Amino acid sequence: MTYCLGIKVKEGLVAIADTRITSGSDTTEKKKIHIQQRDNYSLFVMTSGLRSIRDKAVLYFQERIDEGVEHNKLYKAVNDFGAQVRRVAKEDREALEHAGFRFNLNTIIGGQLKDDEEHKLFLLYPEGNWVELGEGAPFVVIGNSGHGKAILNRTLTRDSSMHLALKTGFLSFDSTRASANDVDFPIDVVLYRNNSFQMVEHRYDKKDLESVSEGWAEELKKALKNIPNDWMDAAFDKIPVPNNMTI
Repeated sequence: MTYCLGIKVKEGLVAIADTRITSGSDTTEKKKIHIQQRDNYSLFVMTSGLRSIRDKAVLYFQERIDEGVEHNKLYKAVNDFGAQVRRVAKEDREALEHAGFRFNLNTIIGGQLKDDEEHKLFLLYPEGNWVELGEGAPFVVIGNSGHGKAILNRTLTRDSSMHLALKTGFLSFDSTRASANDVDFPIDVVLYRNNSFQMVEHRYDKKDLESVSEGWAEELKKALKNIPNDWMDAAFDKIPVPNNMTI
């Protein structure tokens, strides 16, 4: 399992991916974000699913670019990557499923190419079809997505700043890390500001963000204690009081 998060706000894009790879009882660290960047061409690819499928699809996509294939809009690059996923499916799906594995590659692709009016964010399914993230959904999570969505849903809007998006995204990852043993540090972060055509990447280790995690946990405890108790009286008043107990 993995944790990959893509966020699109008016200011730009924020992407977060953990680096843990689990194979049976063994764990290793590997990058899950692939970046393609040159003049007026900036995109990132993040995946969850079998590593062998991911590596092969990324290699085929890289070869297409190295051979001179050009994309002037991001959706065309997404179509091309989807074609490579379908190519891998034709080559490997039968053998993988025969061995008991699912062909389960999900992909987040974000960026901006020369003829895009603004930055874009896409979710690509294992079948090679995709959806674009728009006004109603400023983020998408793939992998272990169940634990960290609450804070994203409560906090993020299209008008959020990139700073708030990264802060919220980290806390979403941290909630997932605390609840799942297959998601962990280090995490890779990619930032892209609209119309800049320049992506930056940074890796954070546990020691870099430990104080943020601990501070957030303390703030949650304080907030919980500050919630009034009177709304609970209607339920607790129904509990009979034992004869040997005074209130």
